[in-house]
Amino acid sequence: MNIQKSFGHDRQAGELYVVPTPIGNLDDMTYRAVAVLSKVNVIAAEDTRNTKKLLNHFDLHTSLISYHEHNKMTRGPQLIDRLKNEEMIAVVSDAGMPGISDPGSDLVKLALDEDIPVIVLPGANAAIPALVGSGLPTDSFYYYGFLPRKKKDRLAELELLQNQKSTIIFYESPHRLKDMLAHVHEQFGNRRAVLARELTKRYEEYVRGTLKELWEWANRSEIRGEFCVVVEGTTENEVVDPFWWSHLSINEHVEYYIQEKALKSKEAIKQTSVDRKLPKREVYQVYHVEK
Repeated sequence: MNIQKSFGHDRQAGELYVVPTPIGNLDDMTYRAVAVLSKVNVIAAEDTRNTKKLLNHFDLHTSLISYHEHNKMTRGPQLIDRLKNEEMIAVVSDAGMPGISDPGSDLVKLALDEDIPVIVLPGANAAIPALVGSGLPTDSFYYYGFLPRKKKDRLAELELLQNQKSTIIFYESPHRLKDMLAHVHEQFGNRRAVLARELTKRYEEYVRGTLKELWEWANRSEIRGEFCVVVEGTTENEVVDPFWWSHLSINEHVEYYIQEKALKSKEAIKQTSVDRKLPKREVYQVYHVEK
Protein backbone atom coordinates (compact mmCIF):
# COMPACT_ATOMS: atom_id res chain seq x y z
CA MET A 1 0.00 0.00 0.00
CA ASN A 2 1.18 3.51 -0.80
CA ILE A 3 -0.42 6.66 0.64
CA GLN A 4 0.69 9.98 -0.80
CA LYS A 5 -0.10 13.34 0.75
CA SER A 6 0.62 15.76 -2.06
CA PHE A 7 0.62 18.90 0.08
CA GLY A 8 1.85 19.89 3.51
CA HIS A 9 4.33 17.04 3.94
CA ASP A 10 8.01 17.07 4.83
CA ARG A 11 9.80 16.45 1.57
CA GLN A 12 12.13 13.43 1.79
CA ALA A 13 12.77 13.29 -1.96
CA GLY A 14 12.01 15.28 -5.04
CA GLU A 15 8.58 15.64 -6.60
CA LEU A 16 7.47 14.79 -10.11
CA TYR A 17 4.89 17.20 -11.51
CA VAL A 18 2.75 16.10 -14.46
CA VAL A 19 1.86 19.35 -16.22
CA PRO A 20 -0.68 19.58 -19.06
CA THR A 21 0.04 22.11 -21.77
CA PRO A 22 -2.34 23.71 -24.31
CA ILE A 23 -3.44 21.60 -27.28
CA GLY A 24 -3.55 24.65 -29.51
CA ASN A 25 -4.80 27.70 -27.65
CA LEU A 26 -2.18 29.19 -25.34
CA ASP A 27 -4.90 30.86 -23.27
CA ASP A 28 -5.71 27.39 -21.90
CA MET A 29 -2.47 27.35 -19.88
CA THR A 30 -3.41 27.59 -16.18
CA TYR A 31 -1.85 29.96 -13.65
CA ARG A 32 -0.84 26.94 -11.59
CA ALA A 33 0.88 25.26 -14.54
CA VAL A 34 2.92 28.41 -15.21
CA ALA A 35 3.85 28.64 -11.53
CA VAL A 36 4.99 25.00 -11.38
CA LEU A 37 7.06 25.29 -14.57
CA SER A 38 8.75 28.36 -13.12
CA LYS A 39 9.77 26.71 -9.84
CA VAL A 40 10.94 23.22 -10.84
CA ASN A 41 14.62 22.46 -11.39
CA VAL A 42 14.10 21.02 -14.86
CA ILE A 43 11.33 20.28 -17.35
CA ALA A 44 11.37 16.89 -19.09
CA ALA A 45 9.86 17.61 -22.50
CA GLU A 46 8.76 15.40 -25.38
CA ASP A 47 10.21 17.95 -27.83
CA THR A 48 12.37 20.63 -26.24
CA ARG A 49 11.96 22.91 -29.27
CA ASN A 50 8.17 23.00 -28.91
CA THR A 51 8.33 23.47 -25.16
CA LYS A 52 10.90 26.26 -25.54
CA LYS A 53 8.32 28.24 -27.54
CA LEU A 54 5.79 27.76 -24.74
CA LEU A 55 8.30 28.92 -22.11
CA ASN A 56 9.23 31.96 -24.17
CA HIS A 57 5.56 32.93 -24.46
CA PHE A 58 5.21 32.96 -20.65
CA ASP A 59 8.70 34.40 -20.05
CA LEU A 60 9.91 31.27 -18.25
CA HIS A 61 13.58 30.33 -18.13
CA THR A 62 13.59 26.84 -16.59
CA SER A 63 16.08 24.33 -17.97
CA LEU A 64 14.82 21.71 -20.43
CA ILE A 65 15.80 18.09 -20.95
CA SER A 66 14.42 15.74 -23.60
CA TYR A 67 12.27 12.78 -22.55
CA HIS A 68 10.43 10.88 -25.27
CA GLU A 69 9.61 7.44 -26.63
CA HIS A 70 13.05 6.90 -28.14
CA ASN A 71 15.19 7.79 -25.12
CA LYS A 72 12.93 6.91 -22.17
CA MET A 73 14.86 3.72 -21.29
CA THR A 74 18.02 5.70 -20.51
CA ARG A 75 16.62 9.13 -19.65
CA GLY A 76 13.96 7.80 -17.25
CA PRO A 77 16.45 6.37 -14.70
CA GLN A 78 18.53 9.56 -14.96
CA LEU A 79 15.50 11.64 -14.03
CA ILE A 80 14.68 9.30 -11.14
CA ASP A 81 18.23 9.77 -9.78
CA ARG A 82 17.71 13.53 -9.86
CA LEU A 83 14.37 13.16 -8.06
CA LYS A 84 16.08 11.06 -5.38
CA ASN A 85 18.45 13.98 -4.91
CA GLU A 86 15.44 16.12 -3.98
CA GLU A 87 15.10 17.94 -7.28
CA MET A 88 11.66 18.94 -8.51
CA ILE A 89 10.94 17.88 -12.09
CA ALA A 90 8.01 18.63 -14.38
CA VAL A 91 7.12 16.37 -17.28
CA VAL A 92 5.27 17.80 -20.28
CA SER A 93 4.21 16.49 -23.65
CA ASP A 94 3.96 18.47 -26.87
CA ALA A 95 0.30 19.15 -26.11
CA GLY A 96 -2.27 18.04 -23.57
CA MET A 97 -1.95 15.74 -20.58
CA PRO A 98 1.36 13.83 -20.27
CA GLY A 99 0.86 10.14 -19.72
CA ILE A 100 -2.07 9.83 -22.14
CA SER A 101 -0.77 8.05 -25.25
CA ASP A 102 2.80 9.20 -24.52
CA PRO A 103 5.78 7.99 -22.42
CA GLY A 104 4.96 10.26 -19.49
CA SER A 105 3.12 7.28 -18.01
CA ASP A 106 6.40 5.33 -17.88
CA LEU A 107 8.11 8.08 -15.88
CA VAL A 108 5.16 8.21 -13.47
CA LYS A 109 5.47 4.46 -12.88
CA LEU A 110 9.23 4.71 -12.29
CA ALA A 111 8.68 7.48 -9.75
CA LEU A 112 5.94 5.63 -7.89
CA ASP A 113 8.09 2.49 -7.76
CA GLU A 114 10.63 4.59 -5.83
CA ASP A 115 7.99 6.18 -3.55
CA ILE A 116 8.56 9.57 -5.16
CA PRO A 117 5.47 11.81 -4.98
CA VAL A 118 3.71 12.36 -8.31
CA ILE A 119 1.55 15.48 -8.46
CA VAL A 120 -0.76 15.72 -11.47
CA LEU A 121 -2.16 19.09 -12.49
CA PRO A 122 -5.53 19.32 -14.26
CA GLY A 123 -5.61 21.00 -17.62
CA ALA A 124 -5.96 20.84 -21.35
CA ASN A 125 -6.66 17.58 -23.18
CA ALA A 126 -8.50 16.61 -26.35
CA ALA A 127 -10.54 13.58 -25.29
CA ILE A 128 -12.92 15.15 -22.76
CA PRO A 129 -13.84 18.26 -24.82
CA ALA A 130 -14.45 16.01 -27.83
CA LEU A 131 -16.68 13.72 -25.78
CA VAL A 132 -18.73 16.52 -24.26
CA GLY A 133 -19.05 18.34 -27.60
CA SER A 134 -20.04 15.17 -29.44
CA GLY A 135 -23.57 15.05 -28.05
CA LEU A 136 -23.17 11.31 -27.47
CA PRO A 137 -23.74 9.77 -24.00
CA THR A 138 -21.18 10.91 -21.42
CA ASP A 139 -22.34 8.91 -18.39
CA SER A 140 -19.97 6.10 -19.33
CA PHE A 141 -17.08 6.30 -21.79
CA TYR A 142 -14.07 4.24 -22.86
CA TYR A 143 -10.86 5.94 -23.92
CA TYR A 144 -8.88 3.85 -26.41
CA GLY A 145 -6.49 6.29 -28.09
CA PHE A 146 -4.73 5.33 -31.31
CA LEU A 147 -5.70 2.06 -33.00
CA PRO A 148 -2.88 -0.14 -34.37
CA ARG A 149 -1.51 0.91 -37.76
CA LYS A 150 -1.64 -2.52 -39.40
CA LYS A 151 -5.05 -3.42 -40.79
CA LYS A 152 -5.04 -6.93 -39.32
CA ASP A 153 -4.24 -5.68 -35.82
CA ARG A 154 -6.70 -2.81 -36.10
CA LEU A 155 -9.59 -5.07 -37.12
CA ALA A 156 -8.75 -7.47 -34.31
CA GLU A 157 -8.91 -4.64 -31.74
CA LEU A 158 -12.17 -3.32 -33.17
CA GLU A 159 -13.68 -6.80 -32.97
CA LEU A 160 -12.92 -6.79 -29.24
CA LEU A 161 -14.52 -3.34 -28.88
CA GLN A 162 -17.68 -3.91 -30.89
CA ASN A 163 -19.74 -4.98 -27.86
CA GLN A 164 -18.56 -2.05 -25.72
CA LYS A 165 -21.67 -0.26 -24.42
CA SER A 166 -19.86 2.92 -23.39
CA THR A 167 -19.11 5.77 -25.80
CA ILE A 168 -15.64 5.12 -27.25
CA ILE A 169 -12.99 7.79 -27.82
CA PHE A 170 -10.24 7.25 -30.40
CA TYR A 171 -7.39 9.46 -31.56
CA GLU A 172 -6.39 9.38 -35.23
CA SER A 173 -3.96 11.14 -37.55
CA PRO A 174 -5.20 12.80 -40.76
CA HIS A 175 -3.53 10.40 -43.19
CA ARG A 176 -5.08 7.31 -41.57
CA LEU A 177 -8.55 8.71 -40.90
CA LYS A 178 -10.29 7.34 -44.02
CA ASP A 179 -9.11 3.77 -43.49
CA MET A 180 -9.83 3.96 -39.78
CA LEU A 181 -13.44 5.09 -40.37
CA ALA A 182 -13.94 2.34 -42.95
CA HIS A 183 -12.73 -0.30 -40.54
CA VAL A 184 -14.79 1.00 -37.62
CA HIS A 185 -17.88 0.99 -39.85
CA GLU A 186 -17.07 -2.53 -41.00
CA GLN A 187 -16.87 -3.85 -37.44
CA PHE A 188 -19.43 -1.66 -35.63
CA GLY A 189 -22.10 -1.06 -38.27
CA ASN A 190 -23.54 2.36 -39.00
CA ARG A 191 -23.52 3.89 -35.53
CA ARG A 192 -23.62 7.57 -34.62
CA ALA A 193 -20.17 9.12 -34.40
CA VAL A 194 -18.42 12.48 -34.27
CA LEU A 195 -15.13 13.80 -35.62
CA ALA A 196 -13.56 16.60 -33.57
CA ARG A 197 -10.57 18.28 -35.19
CA GLU A 198 -8.23 21.15 -34.35
CA LEU A 199 -9.80 21.50 -30.89
CA THR A 200 -9.29 24.92 -29.23
CA LYS A 201 -7.67 26.26 -32.41
CA ARG A 202 -8.94 28.72 -35.00
CA TYR A 203 -10.26 25.97 -37.28
CA GLU A 204 -11.93 23.88 -34.57
CA GLU A 205 -14.62 21.75 -36.17
CA TYR A 206 -17.10 19.04 -35.17
CA VAL A 207 -18.51 16.73 -37.84
CA ARG A 208 -21.50 14.78 -36.51
CA GLY A 209 -23.35 11.97 -38.27
CA THR A 210 -23.22 8.22 -38.82
CA LEU A 211 -20.00 6.34 -39.45
CA LYS A 212 -20.96 5.99 -43.12
CA GLU A 213 -21.62 9.73 -43.42
CA LEU A 214 -18.32 10.56 -41.72
CA TRP A 215 -16.43 8.21 -44.06
CA GLU A 216 -18.10 9.87 -47.08
CA TRP A 217 -17.20 13.31 -45.68
CA ALA A 218 -13.59 12.24 -45.21
CA ASN A 219 -13.38 11.02 -48.81
CA ARG A 220 -14.57 14.27 -50.31
CA SER A 221 -12.78 16.67 -47.95
CA GLU A 222 -9.23 17.83 -47.49
CA ILE A 223 -8.16 16.12 -44.28
CA ARG A 224 -6.04 18.27 -41.97
CA GLY A 225 -5.31 18.30 -38.27
CA GLU A 226 -5.38 15.69 -35.54
CA PHE A 227 -8.73 14.03 -34.88
CA CYS A 228 -10.70 12.74 -31.94
CA VAL A 229 -13.19 10.15 -33.18
CA VAL A 230 -16.06 9.62 -30.75
CA VAL A 231 -18.25 6.59 -31.46
CA GLU A 232 -21.55 5.57 -29.92
CA GLY A 233 -21.43 2.39 -27.86
CA THR A 234 -23.52 -0.62 -28.69
CA THR A 235 -27.08 -0.99 -27.41
CA GLU A 236 -28.55 -4.04 -25.66
CA ASN A 237 -30.17 -5.44 -28.78
CA GLU A 238 -27.03 -4.89 -30.86
CA VAL A 239 -24.70 -7.05 -28.73
CA VAL A 240 -23.03 -9.56 -31.00
CA ASP A 241 -22.91 -13.20 -29.94
CA PRO A 242 -19.24 -14.21 -30.30
CA PHE A 243 -20.46 -17.59 -31.59
CA TRP A 244 -23.06 -16.19 -34.01
CA TRP A 245 -21.58 -18.44 -36.70
CA SER A 246 -22.08 -21.71 -34.80
CA HIS A 247 -25.00 -22.84 -37.00
CA LEU A 248 -23.04 -22.20 -40.22
CA SER A 249 -20.81 -24.61 -42.06
CA ILE A 250 -17.27 -23.43 -42.81
CA ASN A 251 -18.29 -22.71 -46.40
CA GLU A 252 -21.31 -20.70 -45.27
CA HIS A 253 -19.14 -18.86 -42.74
CA VAL A 254 -16.67 -17.80 -45.45
CA GLU A 255 -19.50 -16.85 -47.81
CA TYR A 256 -21.04 -14.66 -45.13
CA TYR A 257 -17.93 -12.48 -45.02
CA ILE A 258 -17.76 -12.35 -48.82
CA GLN A 259 -21.43 -11.50 -49.34
CA GLU A 260 -22.28 -9.44 -46.25
CA LYS A 261 -18.95 -7.78 -45.43
CA ALA A 262 -17.60 -7.48 -48.98
CA LEU A 263 -14.32 -9.17 -48.07
CA LYS A 264 -12.18 -10.91 -50.65
CA SER A 265 -12.06 -14.68 -50.31
CA LYS A 266 -8.55 -14.58 -48.83
CA GLU A 267 -9.63 -12.13 -46.11
CA ALA A 268 -12.88 -14.02 -45.52
CA ILE A 269 -10.97 -17.28 -45.00
CA LYS A 270 -8.60 -15.56 -42.59
CA GLN A 271 -11.45 -14.08 -40.54
CA THR A 272 -13.29 -17.40 -40.48
CA SER A 273 -10.16 -19.11 -39.17
CA VAL A 274 -9.90 -16.46 -36.43
CA ASP A 275 -13.57 -16.90 -35.42
CA ARG A 276 -13.31 -20.68 -35.27
CA LYS A 277 -9.75 -20.77 -33.92
CA LEU A 278 -8.78 -23.08 -36.78
CA PRO A 279 -5.60 -23.05 -38.88
CA LYS A 280 -6.09 -20.89 -41.95
CA ARG A 281 -4.93 -23.72 -44.22
CA GLU A 282 -7.70 -25.95 -42.85
CA VAL A 283 -10.39 -23.40 -43.73
CA TYR A 284 -8.77 -22.91 -47.13
CA GLN A 285 -8.83 -26.67 -47.74
CA VAL A 286 -12.51 -26.94 -46.91
CA TYR A 287 -13.54 -23.89 -48.90
CA HIS A 288 -11.42 -24.25 -52.04
CA VAL A 289 -10.74 -27.98 -52.28
CA GLU A 290 -13.46 -29.96 -50.57
CA LYS A 291 -16.54 -27.92 -51.40
